[in-house]
Amino acid sequence: MKLDAFLEHYVDAVPSLLRALDLGLVERAVEWLREARDTGRTIYSAGNGGSSTIASNLVVDLVKSASYGKPRRFRAHHLGDSVSTLTAYANDEGYESIFAEPLRGFASAGDVLVVISGSGDSPNVLAAVRVGKELGCRTIALTSGQQGQLRSMVDLPLLVASRHMGRLEDCFFHLSHLLTYPFIEDVEGVHESAEPTRSVVVVPGVSESS
Repeated sequence: MKLDAFLEHYVDAVPSLLRALDLGLVERAVEWLREARDTGRTIYSAGNGGSSTIASNLVVDLVKSASYGKPRRFRAHHLGDSVSTLTAYANDEGYESIFAEPLRGFASAGDVLVVISGSGDSPNVLAAVRVGKELGCRTIALTSGQQGQLRSMVDLPLLVASRHMGRLEDCFFHLSHLLTYPFIEDVEGVHESAEPTRSVVVVPGVSESS
């Protein structure tokens, strides 16, 4: 394929993938983030490589642009931002543990874990999801709808119908903004939740008495 044809094909492919997103599930994810904010829960994110960058930027958008000057603020943490912690676990316990073990120390029932993986099979991401579910977190994944175990492990999969890593990452970045910009741009309803003191979070697989 010649360069001009490649560029045209690539530019055409991404919008079609975005139009195929299940916006109903995206809306549900926004609601989960809102509930976490309003009940004082923490949102955690994780990913590898480019997915880590997107996961980190998601947290930046939540704790800065979606919180500064707003009536309520987000608590959010990217599990890959502490290089010292990450390399300590990788060196001593194995790379698979780098997200799961810090999450085990931080997370509580009702928190939200957002993971991003193009392959859907990254062992450290899958390990984090297992620990998150064990602790009673809600789990959301931005991942491929055509490959990997991750899409069937999480409570809420936001799927992109591609195996192409570049296009997946393009769409993951768009998805991260679909999740955060309703709060940044004050979309109707996102600041109208009940006060956090009496809110109840329904966590999949966890009863109210547990």
